[in-house]
Amino acid sequence: MKVKNIISRIVMIVLCLPVSLSAIACDACKKQQPKLLQGITHGGGPDSNWDYLIVSAMVIITLYSLYATIKCVVKPKDKNHQDIKNIIFN
Repeated sequence: MKVKNIISRIVMIVLCLPVSLSAIACDACKKQQPKLLQGITHGGGPDSNWDYLIVSAMVIITLYSLYATIKCVVKPKDKNHQDIKNIIFN
């Protein structure tokens, strides 16, 4: 695969993942959060340890999905040049 294609695909992925600074906590929220999450999230703190488990599972699933998506875009297994994906990239 050409380096130019790989770079353009990576740039497209980065542009599709905007970073939102609005997720940073305000002063009132910082006081309500446990020490681990202070300054990161809005709202009250977690109610139980199950909340940490649920959020950890969601993070793992999201990171795996992101990895699989990037892997399929950068190095697709299909070689059919008539696919809509290849038409758009070219």
